[in-house]
Amino acid sequence: MENNCFNMTPLGPDAHNTLGTVCIFGTGDFGRSLGLRLLQAGYSVVFGSRNPQNSSLLPKGAQVLSHVEAAQTSKVIFIAVHRENYEFLSAFSQELAGKVLVDISNNLMKNQYPESNAEYLAKLLPQANVVKAFNTVSAWALQSGSLDASRQVFVCGDNSESKQMVMDIARSLGLTALDQGSLLAAKELENYPLQLFPLWRLPIYIATGLTAAIFIYCVLTDIVYTFVNEGKDNSYRIVISIANRVCPIVSLIMLSLCYLPGVIAAILQLYNGTKYKRFPDWLDKWMLCRKQLGLVALAFAFLHVLYSLVIPIRYYVRQRQNIYIISQVKDNKTLIFDSTVSWRSDSFYSLGILGFSLYVLLGITSLPSVSNMVNWREFRFVQSKLGHITLLLCTAHTLVYGWNKFLYVSRYKWYLPPAYVLSLIVPCIVLVLKLILITPCVDRVITRIRQGWERKSVHVPHDTSGQPLIL
Repeated sequence: MENNCFNMTPLGPDAHNTLGTVCIFGTGDFGRSLGLRLLQAGYSVVFGSRNPQNSSLLPKGAQVLSHVEAAQTSKVIFIAVHRENYEFLSAFSQELAGKVLVDISNNLMKNQYPESNAEYLAKLLPQANVVKAFNTVSAWALQSGSLDASRQVFVCGDNSESKQMVMDIARSLGLTALDQGSLLAAKELENYPLQLFPLWRLPIYIATGLTAAIFIYCVLTDIVYTFVNEGKDNSYRIVISIANRVCPIVSLIMLSLCYLPGVIAAILQLYNGTKYKRFPDWLDKWMLCRKQLGLVALAFAFLHVLYSLVIPIRYYVRQRQNIYIISQVKDNKTLIFDSTVSWRSDSFYSLGILGFSLYVLLGITSLPSVSNMVNWREFRFVQSKLGHITLLLCTAHTLVYGWNKFLYVSRYKWYLPPAYVLSLIVPCIVLVLKLILITPCVDRVITRIRQGWERKSVHVPHDTSGQPLIL
């Protein structure tokens, strides 16, 4: 294999063989990619193969020997084969005794076997030191030099010296090695690559449910009501008008849902008089996905902005403007400037621009590459302080939009309130509760509780579940 087939550059100052020898059992995609990366980092690479003569696809500079011969050349051996093929290793268990075997395998589904692949390998070869690592790194990540993929390598094993050797190799490749403890953690590491956006499921479900419910509500009050009572077909409004009504409502509700669990947590701590009492499971899960809730809310805000930008060029809008202008000319009327309407419209746009700008700032600081560059106090200031200001501005934006519409009976179609009124319920609850919590007398107690103070009457029972406390 030609080196220029991979978009990589040498990571070490010397070209070859300055960091020792590493053995790889397996000549598949991952084994070849790992071998090339090790060669460019300065290692000598030896492949163990059932057929050493068939080595045309392997990177230049690597040796290809039989499994027994290759095992004798290195202390560290990467097992780049599937679990189903581990049995062949027992044939030369004596040669593998005392070696560091790096299990990089994954399964096709979670909990596919009773024990992890690494634990199975350790039982198969009890005299070897098995380390689970590199299973969360793809062949593409190794080929691209980890420039556009995750750099994290999770490592676990029962022998600390063996783990350290594997972690040193990972760091020499420009990767970030993270020690996950004993080999008991291998099952969790093997399940990790099989997860499909676990923290995104709840936000997606909430967004989908809210979108469907509000869309049906808007169609019922705007399209169906008009057709039933006036005989007009306004179904064309579904494409943009209704969509542009649904997106901001969902966005505002989901933004408020990002900060509601924090308010609930503070109230629970006040009620319990201590921080050493576990939150309910549903609140724990809710708080863990706040970042994802905010990013989904930001996506709906972006859609709202895009839909709003096309309003002036819509046929429906231009047609209404032309009809209005012609009617003014025919009646010889002049529209008198109304400063109240001017203040209202300018305030509406200004609050929207400010709110969306802070919205984007919150989204940017949620990115790992940005959040890793700020300390905890700075991150908390942006996400908490500016986050509540964002919620306040967006809520004010909606209030100015509604203005006094809620006072008119004609706005309540089939006795149902306007859709924008529904979007204000949760945000207003969050802002009112937050206002109460930041008052000096309440905030002082919450601060003391979070610093470890407890009410004397509070008795926290001994927890035997073995689970860590949520602080």
